[in-house]
Amino acid sequence: MRRRDFIKVIVGSGAAWPLAARAQQVEHMRRIGVLIGFAETDPDVQSWLAAFRGALVKLGWREGSNLQIEVRWTDYDVDKIKTFAKELVDLRPEAILSVTTPVTGALLRETQTIPIVIATVSDPISRGFVTNLGRPGGNVTGFALYEPSMGGKWLELLRRIAPSVTRVALLFNPTTSVPTKFYMASIQAAASSFAVQTGTAPVHAKDEIEGVITSGQSGYRHHRNTGPIQHHKS
Repeated sequence: MRRRDFIKVIVGSGAAWPLAARAQQVEHMRRIGVLIGFAETDPDVQSWLAAFRGALVKLGWREGSNLQIEVRWTDYDVDKIKTFAKELVDLRPEAILSVTTPVTGALLRETQTIPIVIATVSDPISRGFVTNLGRPGGNVTGFALYEPSMGGKWLELLRRIAPSVTRVALLFNPTTSVPTKFYMASIQAAASSFAVQTGTAPVHAKDEIEGVITSGQSGYRHHRNTGPIQHHKS
């Protein structure tokens, strides 16, 4: 081969290298979805997401290099949860991180095949997300946020903070929260030992919370033994 022809081959090959590198990068790019039931302004959840990204980097997954992360925030909005669940599933990611109980339910209505990793879900068995905590089955795995015994612990803590309290209520949103019966057995057991009158107070919107608390009556459903006011991330 003549020297001039050899140089042409080298230059031509060199020009193709960036294209080949980009093609290889695209080929190995992976996509995961993240659907979060909270507001984007929530500092705690932002720290969780940062930790999640940091852990992926330690495992060799870097955004823009071999990984694309699609994050959606729903701000407790049921309509947004449904919309973004479908949107993420339509992107066909390798896996989806699901944060909160309502988000997980919405995702499972959209897919039974894409792996879903759950976080801040209180009772995945009763909600039908998994069949067993040790062997979840299906396309869901992850972490359960609370155990049923936590209800009694909440009441015990409340009594330590305010020993004179004799009447308490479990404040919850029936649209987005886990069923209150998940905690009832442990709450009722603790309430009996403390001689506390308890009940539940369903609240459907943020602007109802103050009214329920200040009135102590609105929406209050008395139970022989139920539990303390709680607004938790689940």
